[in-house]
Amino acid sequence: MTTIRADGQPQSSPVWFVIDDGDFLIYSMSSSRIENIAANPKVSLNLDSNEGSDVVSVEGTARIASGPSCADHPGYLDKYERLIEQMGSTAPEFAAAYSIPIRVTPTRWRVY
Repeated sequence: MTTIRADGQPQSSPVWFVIDDGDFLIYSMSSSRIENIAANPKVSLNLDSNEGSDVVSVEGTARIASGPSCADHPGYLDKYERLIEQMGSTAPEFAAAYSIPIRVTPTRWRVY
């Protein structure tokens, strides 16, 4: 996910996501990403297949959301619980650290 810092510099970092009601749902730690979104909600996501052959760039509007924690979101756990466990964590521990839900509503898609 790329957000824009206060000085105008783009800041990119990898994120885990699920599609939820047409939005990208991302759970974040409290970080500069949250501050960046509060100041400028325009973001972009760059996605690819595991093989890297299908690439999609998504522009969107982000907002800090409410809703269940990632430990209580079945789709998120279906996708990431194994990876959370491989990192030596549990879903509740992960949810405590990544406690801020962000919703990105796509405004533009580009496929390569």
